[in-house]
Amino acid sequence: MTLRTIVTLPDPVLRRKARNVTVFDKKLQTLIDDMIETMRDAPGVGLAAPQVGISNRLIVVEYYENDEAEEAEDETKKKVWALINPEIVKASEEKVMGVEGCLSIPNLVGEVERHEAIQIKAFNRHGQPMKLKVSGWLARIFQHEVDHLNGVVFTDLATRVWFPETEEEKEDRV
Repeated sequence: MTLRTIVTLPDPVLRRKARNVTVFDKKLQTLIDDMIETMRDAPGVGLAAPQVGISNRLIVVEYYENDEAEEAEDETKKKVWALINPEIVKASEEKVMGVEGCLSIPNLVGEVERHEAIQIKAFNRHGQPMKLKVSGWLARIFQHEVDHLNGVVFTDLATRVWFPETEEEKEDRV
């Protein structure tokens, strides 16, 4: 596995609509493995292929599958998903605000309104169709990554954007 370089704005690949993946070969498997390693090294909870300079509809996500595991912060309960050609097919009417950041826009965070729950259809890394129903932060992560495949970054949707305080600045303030 190889760490890939994460591209940042204003790289044009981040603003392009990504192409559908049509070939499920060894090259795709290597890309998926590299993206997972890159995401973990960053560290992040999701990564889209355009973020490593490849305009393909592929995302990887690693997060807790359910709220109980997240609350317990049990690292063994994290799950990894690789979704190819993901499509959000249903979204809850209920929306929630949350703070997001992005590996392709370092040192910036913002408040973004997202659907509380979504249903996604996609292909897994072996080309088999799959469907997911997710809610909460996991739904937010999937929506954020799917946006990347459409050339959208979180700052396009944010109601407010700011530079987060460093731990040192927080200590100085207290």
